[in-house]
Amino acid sequence: MSVWFWVIGPIVLVIGYIWYATLIRRRNRAQEALSSIDVQLRKRHDLLPNILKLADRFMAHERDLLTRVTDLRNQAQKPYDPNQQAEVREHLDAEGSLQAGVRQLFALAENYPELRSSETVVQAQETFNEVEGHISAARRFYNSAVTDLNSAIQVWPGPLIAGIAGVQAMPFFEIEDEAVRRPIDADSYINLPKASTE
Repeated sequence: MSVWFWVIGPIVLVIGYIWYATLIRRRNRAQEALSSIDVQLRKRHDLLPNILKLADRFMAHERDLLTRVTDLRNQAQKPYDPNQQAEVREHLDAEGSLQAGVRQLFALAENYPELRSSETVVQAQETFNEVEGHISAARRFYNSAVTDLNSAIQVWPGPLIAGIAGVQAMPFFEIEDEAVRRPIDADSYINLPKASTE
């Protein structure tokens, strides 16, 4: 064997090990960040039944929306494997849909003066907004960790070592702009009599 084998071989092994260790650390950091998001999402899930019960008392015309938010909550609470990219993506998409549904619920609640003025509802909405702020911070931390992980996987020799180590890229947790920014058409939810044009 040549001298080059004994010189280059150990260097390649050291570089490979360092890259492997980096991928594992970054995967673990991204999964830790995902776990911290789940803690905040659990708080949101725990608040929703009370909010829905309060809304149900006042929003008799909103049964479809209340049922849809309940279904979205149930879908978002399904267990998933954090090592499976497709399951993580499905989980994060369900959470994004739930967030959009709850925002829609709060927007429609503005049409109900007795609901808006209820101290319990106001307190529930403030608590919910606080939890949403924590989710937003956790989402930023998660997306940062995912950026680091995905970059390490994509830069050579990342693809090779990631394949050997079984490390997969993870999806970002994004809220679709359309779901968040789309204006609410209250007429499609409330059966108010149309003003006469005569």
